[in-house]
Amino acid sequence: MSENILFMAIAACLATLVVLMIGIIGFGTGKSTPSFSNRMMRYRIIAQFVAIVLIMATILVARGGG
Repeated sequence: MSENILFMAIAACLATLVVLMIGIIGFGTGKSTPSFSNRMMRYRIIAQFVAIVLIMATILVARGGG
């Protein structure tokens, strides 16, 4: 069980990184619209929230709390 949560946490961290890089590349090229930048920021915040929740769940399970 804890291995599954750990892998999901890692995947969520990687998803956050991918969304962040897409946003940075779009901003760096100057070709992104404000709506695209806002959408990428929303996706990044959601991905970060999921990653933090999964990391906290991994810690909880590793300590024997779940």
